[in-house]
Amino acid sequence: MKSSIEASLIEDFTHPIRDVLWGHIYMTGKFAALTESASFLRLNRIMQLGSVCLVYPGATHTRASHSIGVYHIGKRLLQNLIQRGASQWLTHEGAKSFLAACLLHDLGHFPYTHSLKELSLLSHEALSAAIILKDPMRTLVSATGADPELVAAIIDKEINNQGTELLFYRKLLSGALDPDKLDYLNRDARYCGVPYGAQDVDFILSRLYPNKTRGVDIDSRLIPNVEAVLFSKYLMYRTVYWHKQVRAATAMVKKALINGLESGYLTSEELYNLDDNSLFTLIKSKNKIKKELSSDLVDAVFEGRIFITAAEISCKNTGIIGPRNADLWDIKKRAKLEEQVAALLRADGLEISGEDLIIDIPEPVSFETGLYILDEECYFNDSSSAFNTKTVNAFIQTLFTIRLFINQKFKEIIKTFPQICSILDKVTQ
Repeated sequence: MKSSIEASLIEDFTHPIRDVLWGHIYMTGKFAALTESASFLRLNRIMQLGSVCLVYPGATHTRASHSIGVYHIGKRLLQNLIQRGASQWLTHEGAKSFLAACLLHDLGHFPYTHSLKELSLLSHEALSAAIILKDPMRTLVSATGADPELVAAIIDKEINNQGTELLFYRKLLSGALDPDKLDYLNRDARYCGVPYGAQDVDFILSRLYPNKTRGVDIDSRLIPNVEAVLFSKYLMYRTVYWHKQVRAATAMVKKALINGLESGYLTSEELYNLDDNSLFTLIKSKNKIKKELSSDLVDAVFEGRIFITAAEISCKNTGIIGPRNADLWDIKKRAKLEEQVAALLRADGLEISGEDLIIDIPEPVSFETGLYILDEECYFNDSSSAFNTKTVNAFIQTLFTIRLFINQKFKEIIKTFPQICSILDKVTQ
């Protein structure tokens, strides 16, 4: 016999949405209304992977389809955990709030994937929470049976609400086997046409056990699946997310935005609530006022004239994750180092400016492994898995590559500058 809270996640969920990945996804009419709001519809105009479509043309899926997928897996996850005893500390309102958080977690996401990630802006989680707490979204969320305050707090961990139920939902939405990761790995792999991201979601959900403080625990039968998730994430970063052409395009947009913010012709507030097209339109319109925004960089990305890789430094064999030059971590100071590289190249006879090159530093990436193994009575890193802390750190070191991207017009002449690698190495020390 189903518990009342379990039954509440089945009844009235009769509104179907057809999804390429998961088939029919069922919502209530009130939840479906969230997907028809202006704030959610903006996500239809933001590609999930931004510039990845330059390398994998099929990667044109959106933040909206991903968000609906996260809702779907979140609902299945919650139903399974309720069957295993989570109903003891969960409420009807809390369960609906978790589903709303799954559906709306990317509501404030920036356009063009992570081009804006290093800028001095509010986090997309904070922006999502702010949208949820204001009308009309607040009223729409309340109509689903969810609590807007709780939905916002599940998404934005900077909101200092307390309570067992909130902490439990936060663990579910962000962890080693969270609905977000299980959707994006499968969805991104499907649309890119690569095999690396596919996960056995049915088996994973069948082997998760609720825990008030840890979110979910697993038994040793699920260790291979956790290993598969970790390795899939590594392969997706290596071949898709951090493909050098993808990183070059993203770095070009990022540099244009930094120039705009530094010159004062762009403000942080103007970069909120944009979609992919309106971001490009904003930069181009501002460029008409004063040509300090590197609009040429944005035009080049839009037209597929992506900077080439002139030099790279891998951390694979150094044991050092990241550059030793602290200024390289600061995107504002990085521009000065780019000018230094340009000056060194000019001294060797290449007429190039700082605008024609970009030093790309990968942002931090994590491989979550904080799961407790019930039958082995230990956490994942100390379990029978081959994927210990050393292995995970090796993943990160292999992925971390510093690159120097240069304007395509120097493609042929740069081949005559073998010293460019030593120049890049010099400024990263």
